[in-house]
Amino acid sequence: MTKDMTTGPITPLLVNFTVPLVLGNLFQLTYNAVDSIIVGKFVGEDALAAVGTSNPLMTLAILFINGVCLGAGILVSTAFGAGDTELVERQVSTTAIAGSVFSLVFSLACVILANPLLRLLQVPEEILPIAVNYLRIVFGGLLFTFFYNFLAATMRALGDSKSPVWFLAAASAINIVLDLLTVCVLGLGVAGAAIATVVSQLGSGLLCVGYLKKHFPILRMEKDDWKLRRPEVMRLLGMGVPVGLQFSITAIGSVMLQSAVNSLGAVCVSGVAVAGKIYMLLACPFDALAMAATNFTGQNLGAGKYDRIRQGTYACLFIGILYCVLYILIAQFGTRYLSLLFMNADEAASVMSYTQQLNVAYAYATPLLLGVNVLRLSIQGMGYSRLSLISGLLEMLARTAVSLWAVPAFGFDAACLASPLAWLLADCFLVPGFYGCLNARRRQAARVRKELPEE
Repeated sequence: MTKDMTTGPITPLLVNFTVPLVLGNLFQLTYNAVDSIIVGKFVGEDALAAVGTSNPLMTLAILFINGVCLGAGILVSTAFGAGDTELVERQVSTTAIAGSVFSLVFSLACVILANPLLRLLQVPEEILPIAVNYLRIVFGGLLFTFFYNFLAATMRALGDSKSPVWFLAAASAINIVLDLLTVCVLGLGVAGAAIATVVSQLGSGLLCVGYLKKHFPILRMEKDDWKLRRPEVMRLLGMGVPVGLQFSITAIGSVMLQSAVNSLGAVCVSGVAVAGKIYMLLACPFDALAMAATNFTGQNLGAGKYDRIRQGTYACLFIGILYCVLYILIAQFGTRYLSLLFMNADEAASVMSYTQQLNVAYAYATPLLLGVNVLRLSIQGMGYSRLSLISGLLEMLARTAVSLWAVPAFGFDAACLASPLAWLLADCFLVPGFYGCLNARRRQAARVRKELPEE
């Protein structure tokens, strides 16, 4: 089930690789989306606000784990592109062991810190206990989050973007059934929604394990392969941790912005929560294109095909620009209808002005978001994860400045501009950074060829 991305027409290859990723991202979103829909419709506005205000912290933790998994996937894709199957096996086994230990420790820390972190974000007292309960349950299942994302990243690194979609589809169905059971039948409220999410993530991870054993001969490791090796651990730390930090640092800016929004009142918080759900839904293609760029770049880096890396990045940007036009149309004319997915009509009417304004602001800035996603992930795919970390710092600084200064001074209007400004600042670094990294890899390859003895 592996797929070599170092040969063949680039644009059709990327489209075929990206479409399943879009579907996979949509299924991934159903975990939180279904939680919000069912909580909003069957529990109430306070419960919806609690889930919404918990999302930045939950996203922060999950993004760090996803970043580590993505970094590990880059290492796998580069080894696979170079034809080094032994290194592929060693990197997979090392990440599985080291990642499991880390995830357990990280999960415990997040559970302990859930309450003080939510208080630091100025979550309204009336929804604080609900938010703490929801977060602690979700944080308790971070090990399952790691396993699914690591195994899915491994399959994508080996060229298979389709199989993880089926596992997420099954897990999403489980999540919906469990949400209805725990929230509507058992009356467990947001705790039931969190339990359903964790169990569903466990299910998707188990499905991935079974599928990998059966369909990926390259990963049928022997007992001796399941040991920690210093070179692979150091490679994982050097690539995975910076990517995880970059993902988290970017999310920290969003957490700061959420804290500023929380001070504007519960109605504003609910409106922003709904806009955030719509944004995550509509932004799936950008995330998928970024993931495609990473795996495509990693494989071609291993194969030494630098012109193909550049052409693949251009193709991802072209495909993304076409989607930007559709995004703007949907945001401009469809936000009102999409909002009804997450709350009743009466509740939606009270927050619609906030949701519409924020969603439209995001829409017109999507070309900037496209550049951030594709260029940053291409840079990471070339092995410069520490360099791409700088763009995440720039995003965090922009959102933090807006949160601390602009939102208190200008209110919700300033909050709408926080992410577009963050994307613009990051792009100012990433555009020259991409070409610099690509040229550096070319020079590095030229030096290696010059040093090789002639046959």
